[in-house]
Amino acid sequence: MFFTVVKYTVEQSKILPLGFRLPADSKGLFFMITTDVVIVGAGPAGIFTALEMLKKGSKQKILLLDKGAALENRRCPKSQTKQCVNCRPFCHITTGFSGAGAFSDGKLSLSCEVGGDLPQLIGEELAQQTIDYTDGIYLEFGADEKIEGLENTDEVKEIRKRAIQAGLKLVDCPIRHMGTERAHGIYLSIENYLRDHGVELLFHCECTNLILEDSVCRGVTVTQDGRDFEIRASRTIVATGRRGADWLERICSEHGIAHQPGTVDIGVRVEVRNEVMETVNRVLYESKLIGYPKPFKNKVRTFCQNPGGFVSQENYDAGLAVVNGHSYKELKSDNTNVAILCSHNFNSPFNQPIEYAKKVGELTNMLGAGHILVQRFGDILDGKRTWQKELSQSNLRPTLPDAVAGDITAALPYRAMINIINFIHAVDHVVPGFASMETLLYSPELKFYSNRVKMDENLNTSIRGLHCLGDSSGWTRGLMMASVMGVLMGRRIVSEELSQV
Repeated sequence: MFFTVVKYTVEQSKILPLGFRLPADSKGLFFMITTDVVIVGAGPAGIFTALEMLKKGSKQKILLLDKGAALENRRCPKSQTKQCVNCRPFCHITTGFSGAGAFSDGKLSLSCEVGGDLPQLIGEELAQQTIDYTDGIYLEFGADEKIEGLENTDEVKEIRKRAIQAGLKLVDCPIRHMGTERAHGIYLSIENYLRDHGVELLFHCECTNLILEDSVCRGVTVTQDGRDFEIRASRTIVATGRRGADWLERICSEHGIAHQPGTVDIGVRVEVRNEVMETVNRVLYESKLIGYPKPFKNKVRTFCQNPGGFVSQENYDAGLAVVNGHSYKELKSDNTNVAILCSHNFNSPFNQPIEYAKKVGELTNMLGAGHILVQRFGDILDGKRTWQKELSQSNLRPTLPDAVAGDITAALPYRAMINIINFIHAVDHVVPGFASMETLLYSPELKFYSNRVKMDENLNTSIRGLHCLGDSSGWTRGLMMASVMGVLMGRRIVSEELSQV
């Protein structure tokens, strides 16, 4: 056992057992844990930091904490209840070991062109090399060896030709699809590996603040079971994912950590019949299309395409319900879903893009009585809401059964809605039938990673001893690139460790 827990009102210190939780009689007392490296957030960035440290032979003590549960204890009750019950205190789909990755569609993008702006920070060559290395680790833990999107080059050329004619860019990106059920198993194997090799995993433990002394980060303050304590460490890594992006933005502002507002994505999840997407699904598996539709010319893109997939609901803090999509390796639906996201960048005097997106989501939730809204594309063009009876009469049946038929245009900002409509028409030239009357649009689809923490190529922030990784840092988007950032962080820590020997 490598970390020490000190009870401040008692002179002696004591070691607590593996799987530490505060004693039942500890109320009113203050505790402190000491370790070498504390990692806040057990998503891909945090996981792969610890994993790479182990693989490189680090002797440092690692403590990985998350406010959610261990993966084996994460259970979404919707499979039994058939509708979201808004779990408390945290959504099991988005929180816990491996973050949203364990219940996502489990797609690993194998090109540095996809997954955020990390290549701008570290260089494209290193980014691609680390993707290839990280992909090998996923294979070690059981990822499917098949890579989607490498064949049928003539058909890819034809799809690209139609995209160019429609004013869109098709991004080539090989995909390794783990699938929702296999991703769960892969991350469970990684969790067990970390635990078996001495990494302390602390769950149901929420980070509340950083400990800064003389412009140096000395660790974090946390709460567990209503009790507050400190974790003191030589190095603090914050990797709280998209769910923790707004928290990290607030922490950066409070402590003067150099950062700047970045992009926030507001959009919808589109669902069509598999027949409409048949060629693209077979040739590319995931079509990554980017456009700048008139009149506003904001960046609009497709994201997270799920052939034969299922639209899903995720709940964030304060009960905010957002839409997402899953795709399983075995279980298939008759539909394909894909996100269409419109990027928003704000300048002075407004600098709260995450709060802006949350307000859009809250308004949409209000119209849906706390549920996801769904509307037919044809009804949007006709200027009318969608009724539940109309959905039941369509060829296309929603895969999110508790979504509420309504009018998403009453909540989405005009600029975003026009961008999305015009982008859908452009995609229809690439995929005929995409803009059909029956095409379903679910709202809100929101991506919270707007805060961009300023860092150098070695992932150092403006505060010594503090590093911010993954989607919450604003530098990555998605499983693979967040994992890559963790690998690079782990290597940096071990390199400095060895140089001091």
